[in-house]
Order: sequence, then C-alpha cells, then structure tokens
Amino acid sequence: MKDTLFIIMQYLTPQHLLSRLVGKLAECRLPGLKNLLIKLFAKRYNVDMSQAQIEQLNEYENFNHFFTRALKADARPIDADTNSIVFPADGSVSQLGDIQDGRIFQAKGQMYSTLELLGGSEALAAQFDQGKFATIYLSPRDYHRVHMPLGGKLRQMITVPGELFSVNEATAATVPRLFARNERVVCLFDTDAGPMALILVGAMIVAGIETVWAGTQAPLRRRVSTSHYGDAALSGVQLNKGEEMGRFKLGSTAIVLFGKDCVDWEAALEAGSATVMGEKLGRVR
Repeated sequence: MKDTLFIIMQYLTPQHLLSRLVGKLAECRLPGLKNLLIKLFAKRYNVDMSQAQIEQLNEYENFNHFFTRALKADARPIDADTNSIVFPADGSVSQLGDIQDGRIFQAKGQMYSTLELLGGSEALAAQFDQGKFATIYLSPRDYHRVHMPLGGKLRQMITVPGELFSVNEATAATVPRLFARNERVVCLFDTDAGPMALILVGAMIVAGIETVWAGTQAPLRRRVSTSHYGDAALSGVQLNKGEEMGRFKLGSTAIVLFGKDCVDWEAALEAGSATVMGEKLGRVR
C-alpha cells in the first residue's frame, strides 16, 4: 500500500517544477541554510566523509558542492588489467545482462527498448542489438561522479527530454519503461571494444546532470538534441578508463551499453551487487 501511494504521487507531482526548485535550493550559499541542509542530509544517509577531499561539512560552498564532492586521489584505484571494464559509479547493480531483440530488462517483467532509450535513432540502437547492458543505481549516500568504464573518444552526446520519476526499486518494478521515459543524457564513445553508450538518467529532484566537456545539460522540453563530436570545433574529447566524464547533482542511475560479442560481465554479478567505481565490471573479449 505504501509503495502504491508513492507511485501515485509520482504521477500527480509537478516533477520538473519541484526538481528545478530543489536545484535552486541546492545552489544556495547562505551559510546557515546550506550548512543545515548538508548536515541533515549527511546524518540522514550516514554519508562517509573520510574519503572526501574536503571532510568538514561546513567547508562546502553549497549543497551541490557537497553532493558532487571529490574523493581523495587514492580512494578509488582503477583496475589495472588492460582488458578490464570498470564500474562507472559507486552504488549497486539494478540489472545487467543481454540486450535481447532490442529490449533491456528493467525489473519484474518490465522491459524497455534500446531505440527509445537512445533517443529514437534506429541506426544507433542497431549498434547495440544483442549486446550487453548494465544498470547502476546510485543511492543518496554514494559518491556521485560518473567515470569511464573503458577509455574512448566521444562521438555523440544526445540530450533527451522526458519525465522525472524517482528511480528506486519500487518505481523500477512498477513504472513501465522508467529509464526510457525519464530525462537523460546519452554519451556515445568509440572504444577498443567497439561502440559504448553511457547514459546518465535523471530523476525526481535531480538538480542537474553535468558532463566534463559541456557542463550542465538541460534537455529541451519538446525535442531530442544531438551534438556530433566528429565536428572540427568539438573534436578531441578523449577520456581514459576511470577518468571522470560527468556527475549528478542529486542521485540517479547510469546505464552502460556495449555491442554484440564485444564484452563479458563478471560472472558473480547480479541484481543487488554492490558497485565501487574502478572495480571490475567485465572484460573486453
């Protein structure tokens, strides 16, 4: 009953208005207010600050600065195997496995299409048909920067408008096509394992999604927008495995896609497995 009421409220809430208002609050620099917000959040979610570059809560400029906090240089060693693929973020595995006939498993019988997830391009979706996917959920207490699972050169960035449902077990099990409905930023890279897509999915009260090459991304309300990084003015975005590629201002989900017969995930991984950025997710075939 509790989950049912929660889902109903998701449909009734003015998702974008609420999220933008929270975004304004998260940028507030008034010492009394921002320190209170940060301390209440850190206590509520038992946030571990021992690995952060700035350990003292009141030294952060605002809530977003705290939430996207940098870690100490040695906090997340990157797996040294040249053929390994690493987790892009701290959190847990929501689902992972095979992309079957252009469909990705969400939860409890819920599926969504690669075509819709990637913004509607059939040519792009075809590159991942019969490939692999991994969906990583970032909880509120986690480190919220997203890093490269494998080194690659940026080819395209697609900003896709959508809803802003909360992303958790209840909504994943109940809201049809959740990850293909929510606002998201799709990043396409060319790698040694072929094309790789890294999708940053927005959610309720997520105050923004950033990439290291283009800053904050705010999808247009009515249409998909694509930037082609093969253009001379935009070329040269090359990122190594484990290098930061983006971040969430408040949490959500990262989805990794590879093409057919390109990679294998670690056999022990399953829904609910804990993830640590830089540890092994799989291997290049």
